Amino acid sequence: MIATVLIVIVALIHAYIVVLEMALWTSPRGRNAFGMSVEKAELTKVLAANQGLYNGFLVAGLAWGLWLGAGGFQIKVFFLACVLVAGLYGAATVSRKILLVQAVPATLALIALALRL
Repeated sequence: MIATVLIVIVALIHAYIVVLEMALWTSPRGRNAFGMSVEKAELTKVLAANQGLYNGFLVAGLAWGLWLGAGGFQIKVFFLACVLVAGLYGAATVSRKILLVQAVPATLALIALALRL
């Protein structure tokens, strides 16, 4: 049960990231979230939408695993591991904030899943 709640939280975080990257990138909310100027946001909006699409795949994979219930164990592990790796890479290359927003929740969900919590 705890693992399921944590996986839902990870999926919701990434769903929000999808919205930020695909729909709100050039808005004040999107620019503030990623610390960008209007000019930089306009120049990078196509790249951001591409990133958003990939985050959407993570959401879809987590939702698929949740939908399968106990039978989706390996799918949940795979997609949580993808989130963890992306979070670690983002923290190393973009912002340490990504560690807290993506990698830590994914790690907690993986631990809960492994312990069958």
